[in-house]
Amino acid sequence: MLSVTILPILFLVIWSLFGVWALVMLLRLVFNYADPNPFGKVGRFGFKTRKLTEKWIYPAARFLAMYGIDTRLAPIVTLLIGLMLTYFAVQIIANTFSIIDGLTAAVAAGNVKAFIGFILYGLLSLLVLFIFIRFISSWFVFSKNTFLGFVTRVTEPVLAPFRRLIPPIGMFDISAMIALLLIGFLQTLVIRVFVSPV
Repeated sequence: MLSVTILPILFLVIWSLFGVWALVMLLRLVFNYADPNPFGKVGRFGFKTRKLTEKWIYPAARFLAMYGIDTRLAPIVTLLIGLMLTYFAVQIIANTFSIIDGLTAAVAAGNVKAFIGFILYGLLSLLVLFIFIRFISSWFVFSKNTFLGFVTRVTEPVLAPFRRLIPPIGMFDISAMIALLLIGFLQTLVIRVFVSPV
């Protein structure tokens, strides 16, 4: 069972990496306000930290600048977004392992109904993953011929009706959250109908 053996180790690795990344973001925040002497050791370290983190900080700084907020706070925004993305990534990995375990158990038991249920649940989870990827990619520019272009084409028919009801607010597409809630409800329904014992 992947959920019992590999998942705890993977969780530890992912959250440890996030912890290191969060520490770098906090250092960037300190250097944004401290602005140390550029010729000293601390100043040179601060410059390297800024250079290393610039590609992660820039989208948040651009967003804050649009609303006239101090762009030096961008590391906090980036840190919060990173926390949210890490949490969702961990949930997606746990969900994937759960689906694999469920499919394996259904095949071993010869339970066709449960197998179909886990396939449907997996397809809905894939749609959730694509919406998640699309949310991340909205911060970056990409070509329509890339994988991200494919993700946009797949998710647009799902998100378009929600977007007509609730238009995007600045950079935030609330329609994606509504779609994710609906997909979550459908996943619960699939589990109850196909997998849960009567």
